[in-house]
Amino acid sequence: MDRKIKKKIWTFKRISLYAVGLLFISFILYSFFFADKRSKLNVDLEKITIAKVTYGVFQDFIPVTGSVLPSTTRYLDAREGGIIQSIEKETGDLVKTGDVIIRLSNSTLELSVLNQQASLYEQINRSTTTRLSLNQNDLNQQQRLAEIDLQINLLKPQFERFKQLYKKDLISKRDLEEIEEQYKYNLIRKELTYASYRADSTARMRQLQELNASEDRMRQSLEGVNMILDNLVIRARIDGQLATPDHELGQSIVRGERIGQIDVLGSYKVRVRIDELYLPRVDIGLKGSFPQSGINYGLVITKIYPTITEGRFEVDMEFTGDQPESIKRGLSVRIRLELGNSAEALLLPMGGFYKDSGGNWVFLVDESGNRAIKKDIRLGRKNSDYFEVMGGLEAGQQVITSSYDHFGDNEVLLLK
Repeated sequence: MDRKIKKKIWTFKRISLYAVGLLFISFILYSFFFADKRSKLNVDLEKITIAKVTYGVFQDFIPVTGSVLPSTTRYLDAREGGIIQSIEKETGDLVKTGDVIIRLSNSTLELSVLNQQASLYEQINRSTTTRLSLNQNDLNQQQRLAEIDLQINLLKPQFERFKQLYKKDLISKRDLEEIEEQYKYNLIRKELTYASYRADSTARMRQLQELNASEDRMRQSLEGVNMILDNLVIRARIDGQLATPDHELGQSIVRGERIGQIDVLGSYKVRVRIDELYLPRVDIGLKGSFPQSGINYGLVITKIYPTITEGRFEVDMEFTGDQPESIKRGLSVRIRLELGNSAEALLLPMGGFYKDSGGNWVFLVDESGNRAIKKDIRLGRKNSDYFEVMGGLEAGQQVITSSYDHFGDNEVLLLK
């Protein structure tokens, strides 16, 4: 008897087909929803630098280069032009105040000075003549007053006697009137002459004051004219070491030209050029230091020159303590200039990554050490060794700090 065989629905083949299909669909769904779609790049570990984020003291400083200069310098400028007649001191010589360095000659200037001197002497002589004339006029007026007083002194007793004689009828009335007229005339003459003398005296005093003031000005002018020739002699203004360019006899020097300078020995300062980026943060009183022969020498900013040239400004720094014994003018020193106080902070070593990312992101190595993932961060201050990490990283994490030039736009680096 035949038996009806039931057809199986879930055969091995069908189950296998469904399983494969389900796996394929699951793979697609996983790839779509969960798979890492970020672009990747294989990187050789030997070609990159990895540094660890640490917690330590951040020292806010910048490295700058300074040039040693004498603390005190006096420049020598030609007050008058001329031809070099003699050179008394050479560059490098030690000079004392008043020492003659260079003598100039200028025949045109010398002739002009002689003419000015002659003119001033002539004016002074005229002034002296005027003074003598005023004094002589005063003496003449005093002499006239003296003569009038003499006449009055003679006529007054005579007039008194004539009045007595006239009362006794010993003289005529005409004789009395004559002597009386002479006496009264001299009295009126004295009054008029004295009034004129007083007016003339007032005017004379005013003229003499003006003459005195004029003579003082002329004498001062004469002293100034005499000093013009002294300006042809270049002298040392302070004690120190002379520094001049090469001069030759017969060389022409124009007025205002810099002849050289005198440096005071034993005291030095350092002139430093700083990037204009730091101008808002640089102030008088900031400190710095540089090592020499195993000793750190301290400096402090004492003067800031706000003029910016080629993107840099200059400051003067003076030593806060001892100066190096071997220090010389023109020596270059590498200074560590402090811009602020030290503080505890997260530190990320300096590297070429900053040029590519601007400090906005880095490649952070994961715990396995096999991958580095792009991560946003926030950096603060920096010095020559470290960046101050303000956010995005933690102590102990590792970051690729070398250049990112060859990583392109990839977000994940596979470290091999």
